[in-house]
Amino acid sequence: MTQNAFLTSTALSNIAVGSTTVSAVYVGSTKIWEPSSGVTWTNPDLANASYDSVSLGISGQNQYPTGLFFKDDGTKVYMLGQNTVYQYALSTAWDISTGSYESKSFDSGTQTSFSEAVSFKSDGTIMYVTSRSSTDAIYQYTLSTAWDVSTASYASKYLDVTPQEVNPRAAYFKPDGSKVYVTGTGSDTIYQYALSTAWDVSTGSFETGKSFSVSSQEGSPQSLYFSPSGDKVWTIGTTNQTVYQYSLSTAWDISTASYDSVSFSVSSQDTGPKELFYKSDGSKLYVVGATNDNIYQYST
Repeated sequence: MTQNAFLTSTALSNIAVGSTTVSAVYVGSTKIWEPSSGVTWTNPDLANASYDSVSLGISGQNQYPTGLFFKDDGTKVYMLGQNTVYQYALSTAWDISTGSYESKSFDSGTQTSFSEAVSFKSDGTIMYVTSRSSTDAIYQYTLSTAWDVSTASYASKYLDVTPQEVNPRAAYFKPDGSKVYVTGTGSDTIYQYALSTAWDVSTGSFETGKSFSVSSQEGSPQSLYFSPSGDKVWTIGTTNQTVYQYSLSTAWDISTASYDSVSFSVSSQDTGPKELFYKSDGSKLYVVGATNDNIYQYST
């Protein structure tokens, strides 16, 4: 017997079909609904951030880390260094001091000789590596087991960002995979790209006029991170070792960004910060540094 679930405009926290709880609703291959994670984001109070005096040493795997990414539930963290992505488990979610290496890694060196950053699709089935080698690009990989980097394989897909940025250092994907943002040290600017097929970087194209320079704050930007609603963006760089905060008057339109005159220095922990990441509720900030080879944790 066929059973139907009807969606209305009312916000839903759960759907049941008979006695079965529905975990997601699709139209074709497009997910149009899934249960709320229950996590509420609050914009970080960056100006009053403080170091938690906890860190995770990663020099045993790599002594020049440049990339950082967390699984959405905070139970895993990924570090990229010199073309290889390393996977760690956190026994207490979002507590970096409880991290341990899982002896799982993936080498992207076949595609790039200078990888800088790592990102994932929200379900952990696709991984992206940002490169500043002969082709300045974002490369795409498929994970046969979600969130397990040892199962990654190259998807033969990439987005060349050379016309905008000749030294890309990081990429950030909009949560629905329809846009990706790139920053780098070639122009100290954030560029915005549209993906005509969500999460497929080979369908990406630069959106003319959609860029924003951060050079007035940072001369060597290494990373960027957006709020879930797309109305805030944060950057960090190696010139000033400082996190800077910006507001977007139109969500997800980087050309509408302006500096909030809000910042936070991490120089007391590391003079070579390479990537920043926030906890899913905005209450914690994480920074990976290439000077001391640690991931640092802050309260925000």
